[in-house]
Amino acid sequence: MKTALYLIPVTLGETEIDTVLPPYNKEIILNIRHFIVENVRTARRFLKKVDRDIDIDTLTFYTLNKHTSPEDISGYLKPLAEGNSMGVISEAGCPAVADPGADVVAIAQHKNLNVVPLVGPSSILLAIMGSGFNGQSFSFHGYLPIDSGERIRKLKSLEQGVYSDNQTQLFIETPYRNNKMLEDILQNCRPQTKLCIAANLTCEDEYIKTKSIKDWQKKTPDLNKVPCIFLLFR
Repeated sequence: MKTALYLIPVTLGETEIDTVLPPYNKEIILNIRHFIVENVRTARRFLKKVDRDIDIDTLTFYTLNKHTSPEDISGYLKPLAEGNSMGVISEAGCPAVADPGADVVAIAQHKNLNVVPLVGPSSILLAIMGSGFNGQSFSFHGYLPIDSGERIRKLKSLEQGVYSDNQTQLFIETPYRNNKMLEDILQNCRPQTKLCIAANLTCEDEYIKTKSIKDWQKKTPDLNKVPCIFLLFR
């Protein structure tokens, strides 16, 4: 195992680790003592799922979120610079993808430190795979504006990109606002535009459906508090 900043994927839900993460990840994790994490509590829970006998109290955690300053982030990498491997753990899925982990990776690259991404579930890629949409040209936009008027304008702009660039458009919403997002999509996109809803990916109640806006309007699912990704295509 070479000394590096290891980007450690996390399960997307209450999924058994063995079904989505390779055994190699566990080997790497058990040799790391310094972790940069989005949330210490959930990171500790994840590590216990990896190995129930892991001694959490011997590990050091550095919190990385939108409030962490660049100076603090740079200081987090001191153990790595001294020859100790470190791990980055996000709340769910792959670190540094739609995730503050990208900031620490950028600093590690600037300092010429080794960065090693590990294999694991990415909701973005899984959603594209299951949608039937263009997987060669796509754009992920993260969260759309909260303001209703701005959100509707953004939706129409994304839909235009579907037709002008033949590009799949992906975006997410805070789970408790999913139903409002779906309502805005169905009220403002063209009837023939296709919408894929990918929810609870890799979990037992996984749901991936692609229909036209017109067909979705006939019956809409309840997405309240359900982690999901929305995809638009023509």
